[in-house]
Amino acid sequence: MIPRRIVPSRFGDTRGWFTESYNKRALTALGIDCDFVQDNHSFSAASGTLRGIHFQAPPHAQAKLVRCVAGAIWDIAVDLRAGSPTYGRWVAAELTAAGGEQLFIPVGFGHGFVTLTQNAEVAYKTSDYYAPESEAGIAWNDPDLAIPWPLGGAKPFLSEKDDTLLRLAEWESPFTYDGHPLVEFN
Repeated sequence: MIPRRIVPSRFGDTRGWFTESYNKRALTALGIDCDFVQDNHSFSAASGTLRGIHFQAPPHAQAKLVRCVAGAIWDIAVDLRAGSPTYGRWVAAELTAAGGEQLFIPVGFGHGFVTLTQNAEVAYKTSDYYAPESEAGIAWNDPDLAIPWPLGGAKPFLSEKDDTLLRLAEWESPFTYDGHPLVEFN
């Protein structure tokens, strides 16, 4: 599987709108067949808050379905699958509460985001439970990844953990390439 940008339909009227934020049949029709077991929700008060690049290693690797429920974020997925021709490459999408966009991040990809607004909230489903013994990450500012975080030259707000993660070259991937190279979003 590869990351997918998804925009669920919204049905609006004078009251506002309604959407199905998760529909297993619709995702399966897109080639996304995951059993999600946990919902997570984060709040970031400041614009420029950066979280990531995170993942869980096997046997507790996680696929994620990410959406922004307040404000806006710039969300990324980094290919961490050993043997992949797109290893170390990434894709990104702006996710907004106003637009309802989502990003599916399969097992084998690191995930990170930076908030583009104050008071941003992110909700995401995971395909395995949180397992602290399996959590890991890659440095957000690894020059080998060359991710152009939209920070306008400012230093991001980081956790202590995110400020000390390894570079991609210092790490050995436990993920296996599944034959599907990373492709850009439309």
